[in-house]
Amino acid sequence: MKISVNKPCPCGSKMKYKLCCQKYHKGAKAKDALTLMKSRYTAYAVGDAKYIIKTTHLENPEFQEDKQAWQKSIENFCKENSFLGLEIESYEQEKEYAFVAFKAYFAEGALYEKSRFVQNKGFWYYLDGKIK
Repeated sequence: MKISVNKPCPCGSKMKYKLCCQKYHKGAKAKDALTLMKSRYTAYAVGDAKYIIKTTHLENPEFQEDKQAWQKSIENFCKENSFLGLEIESYEQEKEYAFVAFKAYFAEGALYEKSRFVQNKGFWYYLDGKIK
């Protein structure tokens, strides 16, 4: 689901998408794990499967070598769900690891997760998450 660049960013910042998460989807480096988490949520909301793949750590349980099949799976997930909002519950960052607890709201309900991120060579990646 592509959105207009002038619409509010799905991450909840109240900024226009083009001034918020779109820059990360186009290649800007997320300054911290919280920014990465918000930009990943937005990537799901706008259907940017390539960004999800690019920002997922190799050790993530859902990581797939077959990038085409993985991309199609993510795209299908994005099309099948209506992303209604994001609420950050907590954020903790250490030197190489960070944790973000959040609620993601969908038309079908909500997902509660505590995500773990890892920094590698100056870039943050989604490592895994525990659904609450």
